[in-house]
Amino acid sequence: MSEAVPRRASLEVLRAEAADELAVLIQERLLSGEDPWDFMEDLPSVDELVVYLLRADNIAANDGVRPNATRNYRVMRQIALEYPELTPAVWRLLGVETRHRKWDTTVADVS
Repeated sequence: MSEAVPRRASLEVLRAEAADELAVLIQERLLSGEDPWDFMEDLPSVDELVVYLLRADNIAANDGVRPNATRNYRVMRQIALEYPELTPAVWRLLGVETRHRKWDTTVADVS
């Protein structure tokens, strides 16, 4: 993302990690008795989860300080620049497209 945050891995590896994480989330919710019709659309896509993982790496590299709105935009834009295939997911998470998911950064407090 910035000079302080080295590129983590190839996009294929990041997507594989995110798919594994998503599978675990789904399994946990199913095992707790939740109906998949109630929660599946609330979960992030694999690419959205990759963007969040990269954003979390940036936050960790910044001593755990959560970004304000301006810095969040810059971090997300840098992710899109470094991983062009993630650009649609970045813009969705930034709220360029209308969203309804509960975990969306336009709904969640990122300040």
